[in-house]
Amino acid sequence: MSYTSKTISETIIDYVNRNTFLPAIQREYVWNTYSIEKLFDSIMCGYPISSFLFWKIREEKKKDWVAYQFVTDFDKTDPHNEEANLSGVNQDIYLVLDGQQRLTSLLIGLKGSYSFFYYRWRKTRLYLNLFKKPTNGDNPEELTYQFQFRENDFINANDSTPQYWYLVSNILDFNTASAARKDIREKLSNISVDSSFKENAVELIEELHSRLFTEKFINIYEEKSQEYDKVVEIFIRTNTGGVKLEYSDILLSTATAKWKNLNARKEIYSFTDEINSIGNGYSFGKDFVLKGCLYLTDHLPIQYKVGNFTQSNLELIEENWTNIQTSISDSVKLINKFGFNDKNLVAKLVLLPIALYLKKVNKSNYVNSTNAEDIKNQLRIQKWVAIALLKNMFGSSTDNTLKSIQDIILNQTNSENFPCSEINQKLNVISSFSKDEIDNILRYSYGTKYSYLILSLFYPNRDWKDCRFSEDHIFPKSEFTEAKLRKRGYNSDKIKLYQTYYNTILNLQLLDETENKEKSAKPFNEWIKTRDDNFKKRHSIPIIASYDFDSFIEFINGRKKLLSNFLENLTI
Repeated sequence: MSYTSKTISETIIDYVNRNTFLPAIQREYVWNTYSIEKLFDSIMCGYPISSFLFWKIREEKKKDWVAYQFVTDFDKTDPHNEEANLSGVNQDIYLVLDGQQRLTSLLIGLKGSYSFFYYRWRKTRLYLNLFKKPTNGDNPEELTYQFQFRENDFINANDSTPQYWYLVSNILDFNTASAARKDIREKLSNISVDSSFKENAVELIEELHSRLFTEKFINIYEEKSQEYDKVVEIFIRTNTGGVKLEYSDILLSTATAKWKNLNARKEIYSFTDEINSIGNGYSFGKDFVLKGCLYLTDHLPIQYKVGNFTQSNLELIEENWTNIQTSISDSVKLINKFGFNDKNLVAKLVLLPIALYLKKVNKSNYVNSTNAEDIKNQLRIQKWVAIALLKNMFGSSTDNTLKSIQDIILNQTNSENFPCSEINQKLNVISSFSKDEIDNILRYSYGTKYSYLILSLFYPNRDWKDCRFSEDHIFPKSEFTEAKLRKRGYNSDKIKLYQTYYNTILNLQLLDETENKEKSAKPFNEWIKTRDDNFKKRHSIPIIASYDFDSFIEFINGRKKLLSNFLENLTI
């Protein structure tokens, strides 16, 4: 790995904001005045200030990416970087991947200002006290030189500790150290102060000039790859300090830079919060929404990579943003209506095909439709989601799966029905379950991430609208403690058998809130007498002679046959 070394003055005067800019993936400037003062102190001490990583963009490629100016006059009320105008830059350009904070600090200290509020708004510039002799204390955090952001210069020669605050940017007026020395000597000639302070001032001016104009503190590694995703990976790895930079942050920065009329960061954060507040709450991330932007915009690649968030692609996404929001939001509302929550929605990408379908159907208020065909189709979607999650349809090669489904939906001539069968056929997914799968499914326990999905399949004709259904133990779980089972006179083998099944799918049903509250921990043989004639059919309850507690295993065996038969013959 080879580095190019440059002086600070050369970098600041000839490169920064001339042919060297910031990429859209960079975050904003965050250093305070003390951090800048400390950087200049390190430079005066001759300490290295680490290396810099520049990304070289060939001239013919520079229009592909948005570049931003470095901040010269920093204002805490408006910290945003302005977009750079590259039309007049007829050469290769550089985008800084690592070193933004340091280069901006150098620029502010040497050519700019720093505005902040402290009791009142202050516009300050960087000064160096030339009468302060360098001191090396025991505290490594204590500065050796006295740099300070001030509102004006100040000279005090009458005190025991005189001060001469020199505006650091003035040093750039002198091409040679001798010219800088001559200038300061002339300025000090009329000041009555001990000669040691004057000599100290001359020495500091010479030292400052040497550090900025002669010594090569800027060590640049040049990345020449034109592959944006490779560059982003480098950027992420070199920016791991503080809060970890997420891949979605990079994409958001890119989108924010390239959307013309909307603030992508604000829009996507706000929309993510909106869908997460539906029902009892979800945990969708920015990456899910950004993936949806690609998936729900016509003719765009769906791979979640920075290279797909180009200027033209992002313009299409911005134009389609309202439709994207509506489609994703409706898909979340639909699955929420069926009781799918954040825990059992084990692969959130399953919603993107639903969102795409809803976008294509384009029916207003579809989620709350009372049309019989719409309701039938929604139940078909509900069943497909449950099966897709149970079959781990989105477990691997997710992009290939999503692309296959996207092709089917977009090419569908009749969009009255969600194309469950076509999707399953394309992906070689069978809607029914094998005996091994069924054995595994029926062993799932109460309250696990798959239990609600499994139970929801057993209610194919249920009206889910405006109802909340809870998992309920048919035979109350409170009766299955070892103490209570022994009190009934059961031996160890029978206790083990009862405890094997009581908390599984075989002893679970879905009840609405009213029913669940009414049932509470009532013995099942009493509760079932209060139910209507269709209760057993609705909840797949086997017909046996007695439903008392001693008949639990007979109940389990009978229900296993019913549920197994249902899953073996399940169709969409």
